This record gives sequence, C-alpha cells and structure tokens, in this order.
Amino acid sequence: MEHETASRHFAALGHPGRLAVVRLLMRHAPQGVRPTEIAATLRMKPNTLSHHLAELEGAGLIGSDREGRSLFYSVRLPALAALISYLGHDCGRGRPDLIPPPPPEIDMRRHFNVLFICSGNSARSIFAEAILRSLGGARFRAFSAGTRPNSVLNPFALEVLERNGLEVTSLRAKHLSEFEGPEAPRMDFVFTVCDQAAADECAPWPGQPLTAHWGMPDPARACGTDAEKGLAFAKAFGDLHRRIAALTQLPFDQLERLALQQRLDRLSEA
Repeated sequence: MEHETASRHFAALGHPGRLAVVRLLMRHAPQGVRPTEIAATLRMKPNTLSHHLAELEGAGLIGSDREGRSLFYSVRLPALAALISYLGHDCGRGRPDLIPPPPPEIDMRRHFNVLFICSGNSARSIFAEAILRSLGGARFRAFSAGTRPNSVLNPFALEVLERNGLEVTSLRAKHLSEFEGPEAPRMDFVFTVCDQAAADECAPWPGQPLTAHWGMPDPARACGTDAEKGLAFAKAFGDLHRRIAALTQLPFDQLERLALQQRLDRLSEA
C-alpha cells in the first residue's frame, strides 16, 4: 500500500463517528446495511451520517450498492485488509511483538462448538440450535443465545420445531452472558442470525472463532392471522435449515481458514 493511500485511510478513520460506522459495517460483513439502519443504531443524525459515509467511500474503505430503491453500504474488505497489513508490516516493521500471531487452524479431529446469536433467543437462534443438533451428529455442539435479557421461547417457533420432528424439551432462552465467562465453552464458530444482534456491541470472542452474519427477517414481527404468522416462522426455519445443512457438509479438512470464512459468508445468501 502506498503511503498516500494509507494516510487517506487513517484520516478517514480518525474521526470517532466514522470509526463507529466501519465497526458497525464489519459486524454485518460482507452484507450491506441501509443508511437509515446505521443512523438508528449509532444514534447519528442523517446529515452527519451522510458526511461520514461520503468521506469513507471517498477514501475507498466502504462502498455502496443499490438494490431496487434501497442503498446498502458495506466495508471494502480488501482495502481494510491492506491497511491492517500496512500498519503491521510497514509502520510496525513486522515486529512479532506488534503483530499478533495468526489464529490456529481449526483442529479437525475434535467436535466444533457453534454459537448462534439473535436479539431475543426466542425463534431464529433457537431454530438454528435445534437444527444443528439434529443434523450435526457428533461433530458439532450447538448453542444459542440472545443479546436481550428475560426472553422466552416463541410458541410459534416451538410449533414449527415439533412439526419438523425436532426435540424441544431441552431448549430454553439464554442470555449471551452465559457464554462470555471463563467457564463457558470455547467457540469455533459464531453466527449472528438477526441484524439487531449484529448491530449490538460485543467483545471479541476468545480463541478467534470464525464468525459470519446470517441475518434474516424476524418472524415474530409478521402480521396477519395465526396461519400467516406461522408461515413466516416456517420460512425462517427453512432458510436456516438450508444454510446449516450446507454448513455440516463443508469439507473442513480441505479448507484453510480464509477459504472457510469465504464459504461461511456465501452461506448467508443460501
């Protein structure tokens, strides 16, 4: 990376508001986020956000893509990767006491701990936990949690699980704090399955697990008759079932960490 490009990137990130935007977009990466959602999450005035987005896009750190009438902003991952590499290898001269060692490759000889997170842990993440328990066999241990306290399982979600023959008696709504202590299982994979959970601040997970955002609409927000609401829950279940089935079939023993991350990102569109 050229020094001039790096200086432009650092200048763009030097404002706390712009840094907050990039951090938020990274939690949704590689998916994009609407400006209205960014502004609401960061409690930022629309005109202020527009200025920050223009600065970041002008610096080449983020980009925008239009889908219909909506504009979505996302991090340009190669640019951010080049900046991080420049900081460590050029500015830091490659010193090992400045550059953290790369995370270890995943040990294929043991089971994988997988955590699914949503805001309430009442439907989508519970679906994912139950599905992976059913499809994952002995190779996967599935967990789920919510960022919002005092949640309860949604009765429509339980009905869908029972209708599909999945075990529900051991399922319960759990807060994320259960998985953040020193005694909690060390995760290999962490997935957010709703946009609110991805927007919430969360400390880096120990052990540098692979992460991905599999955001999908909240079926609990569906309106209409009970049949129409049930259909929304069934669709969420089907989307997650398709992604998790594909996850369990990935050739883990043939993929390096970067290739595996790219596969996980692509599953968000499955």
